[in-house]
Amino acid sequence: MNTTARVTMADVAQAAGVSVATVSKVVNNKDGISPARTAHVRRIIDEMGYAASLGAQSLRSRSTGVLGMLVAEFEPFSTELLKGASRAIKATEYELLAYSGRSHSAPEDGWERRHLARLSGALIDGAVIVTPSGTETIFPVPVVAIDPHLDTDALPTVRCNSYDGAFQATSYLAELGHTKIGYLGGRSDLKSSQERELGYRDALLNAGIAVNDAYIGQGDYLPEASQAPAREILSREDRPTAIFAANDLSAIEVIKVAEELGLNVPRDLSVIGFDNVPEAALFRIPLTTMAQPLGEMGEIALNMLAKIISGEEVETQVLLPVELVVRDSCAPPQHRAQ
Repeated sequence: MNTTARVTMADVAQAAGVSVATVSKVVNNKDGISPARTAHVRRIIDEMGYAASLGAQSLRSRSTGVLGMLVAEFEPFSTELLKGASRAIKATEYELLAYSGRSHSAPEDGWERRHLARLSGALIDGAVIVTPSGTETIFPVPVVAIDPHLDTDALPTVRCNSYDGAFQATSYLAELGHTKIGYLGGRSDLKSSQERELGYRDALLNAGIAVNDAYIGQGDYLPEASQAPAREILSREDRPTAIFAANDLSAIEVIKVAEELGLNVPRDLSVIGFDNVPEAALFRIPLTTMAQPLGEMGEIALNMLAKIISGEEVETQVLLPVELVVRDSCAPPQHRAQ
């Protein structure tokens, strides 16, 4: 593979016939260089594609002009948040760096601190962290968290109302006539997952339906982790007629398992998810789900971070509503012969 060496300030100086000091002054908008010479040097810079490294820039100005968005991995949830952040960055003077330091889907606790240790100071001025797992509230650069594990007001946070969304989802299934409603939860250590299970349980009680723990499984928000508990729940002789899954990817996996067991969705089993990632609408059985405003969450978090860095007053605890999106994966229960 052929690679091109990085253009240096010395390369620009040689091509322009000036000193390195002159190029440095032009790059850093310093006085003392004539307009004609400045224009000449800038033309050479453009032709050669020179760009100052972020590390060198930060050493000079103590600012990189870059905001980071840190995720444990790039999957549909974080990708939708990133789209929102990328829209918001256009209205600022910053650039956006998306970063994931892991290559598999089981991030260990505190991964965000290791990421920030690599990036803060030299590469980014602040970061939006998606579902940080640690207990830290103090970081080397300003931070805004989206859906953090930690339940605290000390960390600027953007999240959706997981409890209300789960309550709505379960209530919708009950209103369709289901009385045997299962739940496939997310990560037990994640605040949003805890709130969704509580919303599920409270909605059942509100509908006069007893909670059956045999209908509850743990999918960790991961498709591969959802298969076994979904199969166990759906293989029961007295299986549920509906399942609420804590995120869309798990809900889609529930449908796949149901079909492997010979069940028809939604005739034999209704399934509802949470998030409204693009895969929910594009799946062969379009998924009914609770829609988080993921793009808006990314935009709000990015804007919050930029304002915090600039010293502006800003609301640092944002809780957004969710909305039921009805598609094809839910229907009233069918009578089953005993």
